[in-house]
Amino acid sequence: MKKNMSLLAALFLMVALIVTGCGSTQTQTQKEPEKIKIGVVVKALNSDFWKTVEAGAKAAGEKYGVEVKVLGPNTETDVTGQISLIEDQVTRKVSALVVAPSQAASTIPVFNRAKEAKIPVILADTDVAWDDKVSFVGTGNFNAGKLAGEYFGKKLPKGSKIVILRGALGDPTHDERVNGCIEGLKSVGLEVAVTQPANSERAMAVTVIENILQSKQEFAGVFTTNDEMGLGAAKALEDAGKKMIVVGFDGSPDSLAAISAGKLDAFVAQNPYNIGFKSVEAAVKVVKGEAIEKRIDTGTEIVNAENVNEKVKK
Repeated sequence: MKKNMSLLAALFLMVALIVTGCGSTQTQTQKEPEKIKIGVVVKALNSDFWKTVEAGAKAAGEKYGVEVKVLGPNTETDVTGQISLIEDQVTRKVSALVVAPSQAASTIPVFNRAKEAKIPVILADTDVAWDDKVSFVGTGNFNAGKLAGEYFGKKLPKGSKIVILRGALGDPTHDERVNGCIEGLKSVGLEVAVTQPANSERAMAVTVIENILQSKQEFAGVFTTNDEMGLGAAKALEDAGKKMIVVGFDGSPDSLAAISAGKLDAFVAQNPYNIGFKSVEAAVKVVKGEAIEKRIDTGTEIVNAENVNEKVKK
């Protein structure tokens, strides 16, 4: 009898161990929730501006515990390369997309594919007339350009002419900055001498200004729709021994240094770090089912010799 009781107890023990083991296995094999993955595709990664956007995006990823991958073609004019990067993120089925589109019309078909794949799209820096975007995060570019035009009015007499160097043709961000500047110049009695593309590149801006100088075109200042072109324009003028007002746009460390050194008069300061950070923050909220604003303005201001030290400290 004792022997039978011992066998029965052993049997119960074995069954208990098997049941416990099965329960443990089930717990271990339960799927953990997938980590949120945010794909960020910018216009390029070859300038301080986009590197600062990247830094802000990655900082938001760290804060919210999500995976953030920032990608961009070699130059802002490589529209095909950017579209390929966006398509790749759609194929990889990221949780959400943040895109700074180089050309609006070219990107809408791939945005539609993202919508079909149920991937929410946040537009950063450059807005697009696409009804299905979740939000736009960036600068009010028209008003920022107007701010630059009005600034020239404080420095130059009425009737003065301004050269405008812009980014790639067809880029709506640069369109808005140019149009805003023209509006601002008109409001203070100034004129546009000529508007030419320099594709957001410092070296190309040097060449364009050299050509304008050789053409004997009369002008008293230069507005550029990004800082790389502003620095290029300032160098070309310095090399030619010309002292003129140059106003850039963005707020890169190189531009801060150029203002401190007296080589650049001013720039319209965006907050590229905030553009990256707030875009990813908005994307995370959308993935989690939280409501966000349709437009998130990251702000602009004029930076010149009067407030450059404060900005350098920041």
